[in-house]
Amino acid sequence: MSEEILINVTPVETRVALVENGMLQETYIERTSRKGIVGNIYKGKVVRVLPGMEAAFVDIGLERAAFIHASDVLVVGNGDDNSAATPRTVPDIRSLLREGQSLVVQVTKDPIGTKGARLTTQLSIPSRYLVFMPEVQHIGISQRIEDDAERERLRSLVQEGAEALEASGGYIIRTAAEGASRDDLLGDMTYLHRLHQSVVERNTTGKAPAVIYQDLPLFIRTIRDLVRPQTEKVRIDSRESYQRVMEFVEEFVTEFSDKVEYYPGERPIFDLYSVEDEIQKALSRKVQLKSGGYVIVDQTEAMTTIDINTGAFVGHRNLEETIFKTNLEAARAISRQLRLRNLGGIIIIDFIDMEDPEHQRQVHRMLEKMLERDHAKTKITGVSELGLVEMTRKRTTESLGQVLCEPCPICDGRGFLKTSETVCYEIFREIMRVNRAYEAESYLVMASQSVVDRLLDEESDNVADLETFIGKSIRFQVEPFYSQEQYDVVLL
Repeated sequence: MSEEILINVTPVETRVALVENGMLQETYIERTSRKGIVGNIYKGKVVRVLPGMEAAFVDIGLERAAFIHASDVLVVGNGDDNSAATPRTVPDIRSLLREGQSLVVQVTKDPIGTKGARLTTQLSIPSRYLVFMPEVQHIGISQRIEDDAERERLRSLVQEGAEALEASGGYIIRTAAEGASRDDLLGDMTYLHRLHQSVVERNTTGKAPAVIYQDLPLFIRTIRDLVRPQTEKVRIDSRESYQRVMEFVEEFVTEFSDKVEYYPGERPIFDLYSVEDEIQKALSRKVQLKSGGYVIVDQTEAMTTIDINTGAFVGHRNLEETIFKTNLEAARAISRQLRLRNLGGIIIIDFIDMEDPEHQRQVHRMLEKMLERDHAKTKITGVSELGLVEMTRKRTTESLGQVLCEPCPICDGRGFLKTSETVCYEIFREIMRVNRAYEAESYLVMASQSVVDRLLDEESDNVADLETFIGKSIRFQVEPFYSQEQYDVVLL
């Protein structure tokens, strides 16, 4: 599988595209005016404690107060308790925090919609190969490193490095560490301890609310988190950003220095693999399948629902085979759309009903296999009695649609408008109501072009009957800036 990463940098935003086999799979966008804050560490101030929610609001200097649950507040003595057999009980939030208290917290989830950022006091600082956790004494290893001998080798090297540095703290060994040398790991550990020491010093001298650690900018985080041995090229269209990336590469990941290149082409870098077109398609509800079937993706506040239809695909053998092939193709498309649109939270997939249990198993397995490539953590259930597959995908930042779009001011995000016929009948009722309450010689109705056209044409007989009934004339005026649902009844 060939993999390339394209990085487009401008003064107002940075965009990253992950392309596999010539097809866009993931995109990341960071705007200068609204940078993501996941991973940032703040010295915050508790502004409100909510015993009924076992949570508190913390001021970290943002527009909205951030939110921390009692389970995310590290309790001294529980930091190294990693046994699943002894579940940790959540203490009373009032015993952990008090209003006015200063607190060092890390953002685990960006503000999304009307919700503030999600926080934790269990700090973690990432590098290329490791994640350092100052408050715990534990070494964990990414589950994606499957070789037992390699897992043991890495664990031993990190253990030796920790003893050599004589510093407390725990580590998670990242997938990128597979095959890393002792010097690579020790260099990472030294860097992380220096970084943590600077966080401690800023906490001591800073006044809440304040930022005491900011994660790297997107184009450098990309090198740290996304570049893997199978990555063939990383292309950057900004010379300044390319130079900063090369400085980072030469210091931390020298083995990737030959993979990073500056792209000076006149053709925009995101046009190389039709990335711009794919981003536009990802904002649509409908995803067309090659067979002729299609997938409908609806994102709501509570969850994302995905529906599959055979569409124009009529198959060749029988209905069951047609449904099976459509569902298989949809499973591949859905896994890509989840990554591309950065959909998170609860996701419900409504596959077309399959009678054959073996077909259900194969479709489910295909979905699982495709989700293995996902950088975000996913959890998937089997096919339910209703033919639904329920899954969750870890959500830390806004989805692509939330970053690039806003609710429609005309329909208020509903996705549909009242018909002109409905609005006409609302106007009739409003005139009747006003006529009973107020004295007027006549009425002026101001509405959109489509509504006025209907009132003067299809509804003209009804308008005449209403004028006879109330004994007053009704005039109409087109307001070009009114939406189809807007109208006013003016007394004359």
